[in-house]
Amino acid sequence: MIQLDTYDKRILKLLQTDGRISNQELADSIGLSPAACWRRVKALEEAGVIRGFVALVEPRQVGQPLCVMAMVTLLRHSADSTVEFEERVKQYPEVLQCYAVTGTADFMLRVVIPDMESYDRFLNEKIFTISGISQVHSNFALREIKNETAIPV
Repeated sequence: MIQLDTYDKRILKLLQTDGRISNQELADSIGLSPAACWRRVKALEEAGVIRGFVALVEPRQVGQPLCVMAMVTLLRHSADSTVEFEERVKQYPEVLQCYAVTGTADFMLRVVIPDMESYDRFLNEKIFTISGISQVHSNFALREIKNETAIPV
């Protein structure tokens, strides 16, 4: 963990709101020179605090309106079975997030997909072909209440 000062926190807050802000605008907003601001952003990137810059795409606008939280349980908990599952899931573009979790399931996947038929194919052709799957419980999002990407700093 890196120690963040007031300037670093302000930089992170602004960049999380607008990743396309120019260095000059960012520097002006926080009261630093452009060179000092650029050095701080670069240092935050090199330290791994800033992972990258992306465009956030609206799933409905690109034909991916169905959001599913899939809770996956494995038959056994061995290093081999979890490694295989994790490596396979990383290859599936439909899976936006995968977490190892506690509770009644071993993994939680957030899947975006066009429709129920596509989700059925995803399960049968991808998830159920991974050895060691015991069960999958699927929860379908009815509507989005909050979906933030900014980490509070």
